[in-house]
Amino acid sequence: VGSGSAVSLSRQVQGTGGSSAVSKCSAAARGYIQDRFQRLLAGRRRRRAPLIHRGYYIRARAVDRCVQDFLLKTQSLPRTQILSLGAGFDSLYFRLKDMGLLHHTVVYEVDFPNVACQKAALIKGVKELSALVGDTGGEGLGAITFSGDDYKLLGVDLSELSELERTLEEAGLNNEIPTLFIAEVVLTYMETTRSDALIQWAAEHFPQACFLLYEQVHPEDPFGRVMQQHFRQLSTALRSLALYPDCQAQQRRFLGKGWTECSVMDMNEFFTCCIPEDEQRRVQTLEPFDEYEEWHLKCSHYFVLAASKGMEPSWTPLSPIVTVPYQAGPVGMAGSVPAAVCAKLSGISGLRRYGHHSVLIKPNVIVTTGGFGEEDGQHCRVRNVHLLSKHAGHWEAVCVTQSVPDKRWGERLYHTVSCLSDTLALVVGGRTSPSSTGLGMLWLKFPETCDASGPDDIAVELVSPQPAAEAAALRWRHSTTEITFKGEQYLFVYGGRSALEPVLGDWHFLHAPELSCTAIAVEGPVPESRHSHSACSWEGGVLIAGGLGAAEQPLGSVFLLRELEHGFQWQTIETHPPLVPRYSHTAHVHEGKLLLVGGVWFHASSVPGVTVIDLMTGLCLNYVINVEHLEWPLMLHNHSSVFLPDEKELLVIGGGGNCFSFGTHLNPEPVLLSLSSILTSH
Repeated sequence: VGSGSAVSLSRQVQGTGGSSAVSKCSAAARGYIQDRFQRLLAGRRRRRAPLIHRGYYIRARAVDRCVQDFLLKTQSLPRTQILSLGAGFDSLYFRLKDMGLLHHTVVYEVDFPNVACQKAALIKGVKELSALVGDTGGEGLGAITFSGDDYKLLGVDLSELSELERTLEEAGLNNEIPTLFIAEVVLTYMETTRSDALIQWAAEHFPQACFLLYEQVHPEDPFGRVMQQHFRQLSTALRSLALYPDCQAQQRRFLGKGWTECSVMDMNEFFTCCIPEDEQRRVQTLEPFDEYEEWHLKCSHYFVLAASKGMEPSWTPLSPIVTVPYQAGPVGMAGSVPAAVCAKLSGISGLRRYGHHSVLIKPNVIVTTGGFGEEDGQHCRVRNVHLLSKHAGHWEAVCVTQSVPDKRWGERLYHTVSCLSDTLALVVGGRTSPSSTGLGMLWLKFPETCDASGPDDIAVELVSPQPAAEAAALRWRHSTTEITFKGEQYLFVYGGRSALEPVLGDWHFLHAPELSCTAIAVEGPVPESRHSHSACSWEGGVLIAGGLGAAEQPLGSVFLLRELEHGFQWQTIETHPPLVPRYSHTAHVHEGKLLLVGGVWFHASSVPGVTVIDLMTGLCLNYVINVEHLEWPLMLHNHSSVFLPDEKELLVIGGGGNCFSFGTHLNPEPVLLSLSSILTSH
């Protein structure tokens, strides 16, 4: 790289540091983390979204846990040191000093020269900061921009190893005492040969050392591709990912470069296993939150690694404190399912949405409503209804106008739509914002001739249900399923969440068509509360699968609510191998087989494809979706899908979400999954 482009690259990388300081500051202001110093260093203030707050919370927790564990394990030793690589505007030194944890520890921070100079000037200019460091008297010399008794700030390019070594020596770094190296989303911006050399240099030159690494992982799945694209657009490509795409590769990297012990976990595992349950609950209730999918995907794409050598006793800051059965090994795949773009539907921006609902109202006619996506060239809650219909073997779509009694109707996410006849459907629940109370029920009335060939109006009527039925509707991420009891048609509304309850486990029987709440006896083991599960009608009853449970943990249970003479009974369906816990998937039943499509799970080595459960035997087979014919990342969560039994095909409409700070990804066009190879009767 010529020095000109190297300078511009270093500027881009510095930009990521400034933006992360602003995010940490915002998370501290909302009570996620305790940090009164970050605001003094961040410069600008900006309130970030709850999803960003959670992301920076988990990062801060992981770093703090490892740093404090190092200080605790070495507190009886006369001297130790911490070397923070690419420290940026981080407040770590000031927090540790303020907590009285630096009695015999010197903190060295290294960053690009102009960042180090800026930070030194900030510290000198802010009384609260300079008072903690103590009066240094002299100005910094050369690359040492600030020098206190227990704090040294150095301006050096990390990729220039010999220069780094010389400056550290000049600043007083001692190779013979226990040293903790910290690299928080830093090494991945360097050329891999240089970051490898740095990791190896640290192991070779420091007999007693610990290394804490926090950065990205899993570049090739859909979320990983969106993440990589984001960093490429910022001109700060993530370079480590090609050689070290997963946690195991990172572990091998350190063990192969002179470190004798190394443990690593992604942030879903860290949150589940290393954060006490009461603290998990505290964080989950700090702000209205409804972006579980993106939170779990973000966490599966970042990891924390702790490596050490020569430490007695050994340094193990990542040992679990919560004994939960956390399994996230590779998922066995029985085969693959091909995906192809649905050609005729590709130009329709209104089908780019998530959190919407699609339902077959009669053969070859589908209605799609609600969600968040593209409308009139901008991202918003979608008001328009789309009708899809199949003519001469091809799907077409049209946006229909509806005569709306109330503009609120059009804007809702995570609602359900149930077809009661080919001219009548019922919309139940949904939300506008996560802090809103749920929305009520609506009738959608379709003309007899309804399909995508003519712009027929859809009539929308607000339902004023009885008070008992009102409670059934004020929820979202629930399910509504048609069932029969004693020959009569009912809708079974189950689970979900509301503005007050993060997860619901209740159910309601609504008698169609007048929607009166009916008491029907239900016996058997009650399923644990859940939302974002799937529900399908089967043999007069309902099949419930997966979902997100009370502690924001995915569930792997499958239940059948089946009709008895005097009521219904919950039965557990045992699956083997056990169903991998997941949520935000869709489901369909075909000839005694339950099909689960997409969703989110914690097994970061792969993304959920299509799972087939044989309801007679419980046999559970996972199939990967072959996306080689798609030119874009297929995100299969918050999507909708319609099963077409004659063609043995699944039409997947929409899907995607806000990918942390990497931008919103909406699947650009509907996709057909061909299931004929996996549904043929063996």
